Amino acid sequence: MSYIDDAFAKLKSNLEITTTEQKLAAARHAAVRDFVREKWNLDDDFLTGSYRRDTKTKKLKDVDIFLVINPDGPQGGYRSRPPLDVLNALLVVLCDRWPDAHRDGMAIVIPYGDDVMSIEAVPAFKRANGGYFIPEPAAGTWIATNPKRHHELSIAKNADCGGKYVPLVKMIKGINRELGEPVSPSFLLEVMAQTIVKAPVGRYQDEIVLFLATAADRIDEAWPDPAGLGGDVNTVMTAADKRAAATALRQAQHIAERAVDLEDEGQDHAAYTEWKKLFGGRMTRP
Repeated sequence: MSYIDDAFAKLKSNLEITTTEQKLAAARHAAVRDFVREKWNLDDDFLTGSYRRDTKTKKLKDVDIFLVINPDGPQGGYRSRPPLDVLNALLVVLCDRWPDAHRDGMAIVIPYGDDVMSIEAVPAFKRANGGYFIPEPAAGTWIATNPKRHHELSIAKNADCGGKYVPLVKMIKGINRELGEPVSPSFLLEVMAQTIVKAPVGRYQDEIVLFLATAADRIDEAWPDPAGLGGDVNTVMTAADKRAAATALRQAQHIAERAVDLEDEGQDHAAYTEWKKLFGGRMTRP
């Protein structure tokens, strides 16, 4: 392996959630789930989001939980009411134990004040034909989604790519974070990667260049929910947001290309300096 290959192996490790962080997250999300089960009649509760798909990068922030309400229980009536009602009710429940809990979009966020993580609890109802309905208070409606399907797709893609897909997605999301997150939500990067990344996956250096170039060209395309339920994942981005994201991705592509060229010329330390512009402190010397 080259010096840069070793640096990327170290980067892969640096992006992993540590055992200590995993244990802390497990204790916290279990406490939230147990507490809500004592108060509400639930059909199910499970982890979701990038933490569940193993595409979460450090720092570990939000850990998402779906709380699936029993439609025949005392809280079942919320399904026919405005979505804000169920969120406000869940907020009251959680504030009894976590006074700093607050609503953010379709979730109730429990911050812990240690800059390590937060819990985001989303109330949901099972959907007859698969998936779930979750509240969308901004639109005053319920939207369909299927995070378990998202998880299945990520597992399958990672297996198809010899275990290199998930680390590559973490690297791409790490770049996006270093750039100030021009691509939003970060889940959009995973949706794009499902299409852009092809097996067999080569060196991470080359794959990153290819992804950045393709993503810059295609950021303004429709990127539908891979589970086939929700709308386009990039609808939260305005036309101006997409142009800004394309510019940021192109600039990152040029840095990555320069790094690859320097490595090919045997200038490993100069190449490392370029990669560090994209990964910041997560890129450390091997």
